[in-house]
Amino acid sequence: MTTTLITGANKGLGYETARRLVAEGHTVYLGSRDPERGRRAAAELGARPVVIDVTDDASVAAAAKTVEAEGGLDVLINNAGIEGRGAGNSVIGAAEVTADMMRELFETNVFGVVRVLHAFLPLLGRSASPVVVNLSSGLASLARITDPGGPAHAYPGVAYPASKTAVNTITVQYAKAFPGIRVNAVEPGFTATDLNGNTGFQTVEEGAEIIVRMALIGPDGPTGGFFDASGPVPW
Repeated sequence: MTTTLITGANKGLGYETARRLVAEGHTVYLGSRDPERGRRAAAELGARPVVIDVTDDASVAAAAKTVEAEGGLDVLINNAGIEGRGAGNSVIGAAEVTADMMRELFETNVFGVVRVLHAFLPLLGRSASPVVVNLSSGLASLARITDPGGPAHAYPGVAYPASKTAVNTITVQYAKAFPGIRVNAVEPGFTATDLNGNTGFQTVEEGAEIIVRMALIGPDGPTGGFFDASGPVPW
């Protein structure tokens, strides 16, 4: 049986991904910072709750020990992330962004991914078919944000796109370093979740499609790539 851990999974895309993978027969660890919310969500889905705060070394280490003690890990989905909007759900643009704001987003979106990867790589290394899926964004694509004719060009924020571009680089470098693990980044699309104040036009069912698809790839699947539901995304 395939065992999967999803960070930030008590709601939104993480929750929907957990639901779909439980239906696929996976043993799913539903990661959540809040123990009670995590337990409640896991009970609803038939998943296993695990407390994991990706910004905290001790929390991540404890989660890794729990998963290891219960049998190991095959699939890691780095879903936890923040956008960091301002007052009135406004996107913080270049004129207002500060180093502290950037640091807050990078702590979750970038350092959190590395922290979780570092803790769980030994477990993934023991799997017969290990997979890592890193949640990225179309805003991480330099090709898209520099195309005046595309919707990503109009996004004024700095911190979120920069953090997800860093996630893409992390994805490529880990894929090269660990050729036995399928490591890919995914763009779920502009999905209505708490991350963006539910302003997205896609449902979580639509957004989770590419996450689930890449979580289910086998040893002959792609690695070091960036994908959305339509296929490869330009870097």
